[in-house]
Amino acid sequence: MFTFIRILSVGGIIVPQSTSLPVRHFSAYHCLRAPKRRSPYSSADTERYSSLVKSVMSTRVSSQTPETLQAEDDQIYGPVVKAYTPTKAETRVPKILHPFLNCQEPIETEEPESGPPARILLNRGQGRSLVPSVTRILQQTLSPDQIFYLERWRKKMIAELGEEGFKEYSQNLFRQGKLFHSALEDVLTSHATWKDRNPSEYPPEVQGYMQSVSDILEDIRAVRAIESTVQHETLNYLGVVDCVARYRGVLCVIDWKTSDKPKPFLSNTYDNPLQVAAYAGALNSDAKYKYQVENGLIVVAYKDGSPAHAHQLNSELMLEYWKTWLLRLEEFTEQRSSCASSAEKR
Repeated sequence: MFTFIRILSVGGIIVPQSTSLPVRHFSAYHCLRAPKRRSPYSSADTERYSSLVKSVMSTRVSSQTPETLQAEDDQIYGPVVKAYTPTKAETRVPKILHPFLNCQEPIETEEPESGPPARILLNRGQGRSLVPSVTRILQQTLSPDQIFYLERWRKKMIAELGEEGFKEYSQNLFRQGKLFHSALEDVLTSHATWKDRNPSEYPPEVQGYMQSVSDILEDIRAVRAIESTVQHETLNYLGVVDCVARYRGVLCVIDWKTSDKPKPFLSNTYDNPLQVAAYAGALNSDAKYKYQVENGLIVVAYKDGSPAHAHQLNSELMLEYWKTWLLRLEEFTEQRSSCASSAEKR
């Protein structure tokens, strides 16, 4: 126990008063009576640095210049590497903007009377051997980036499967594609819907794909063409369109695709929109088809049966992809002309 005396003033009379504190208050008392810590700056020689402090406080201009600061930064961090600012790519336009639609043919706004869909087979023996296909044109005008990624994917697959394994893998993909298109044709040309069918009727390789597109098949009506050849007489190219039908009431060129990976966005389909626009433009100029198509549809089916992604291309998008297709076609034509000139010189 410690005793402390405090002084009170009562009516001007000073009265001493003692107060007893327990031991537990000793530390607080000790802190109150502890000497004040000295600042580390108290021992500094203020006279020695007074002139420096005055010069810093009185001047408004730094003694360092941008040049000295730059030199100091270069010594500490290395020279500054300026980032490359890419220039905005110049928008290219076709030399000749060929029309997408044939104004002489009517654009159907209502479903036509039901009838068998057109199926014009590709016949290379009737002067068509020199007419390039849409697929060939797109393959030979790939951008350097597209070629790089395709080649990297091919090398990766060969590293995993080997040369023979990759060859077998490619053949199986082609076979599955043919079986899938055959199954689609069977459903679209019959009056029964997919829900009325037994999945076991189809090969096991395509049952997952068919299940994937089952809901989309319910929205397709008035099939006009299936696996039918279209040719653009003016631009001199041809292709085989997968399907022309109404999807949710809109007449479309439909392209069926299969994929192991999800493709939820149109950008995931790479050159497929150009392919659809090229088919539609050829159909619109082909005299064998008495109607016009302004819209497109890309359907990506999945082997595991998960719901397919349907990417619709309205008339505005189709026109934009048509312009891009014309650029690719011009590039292909220039390549072929250059090769022909080189062959003549030899």
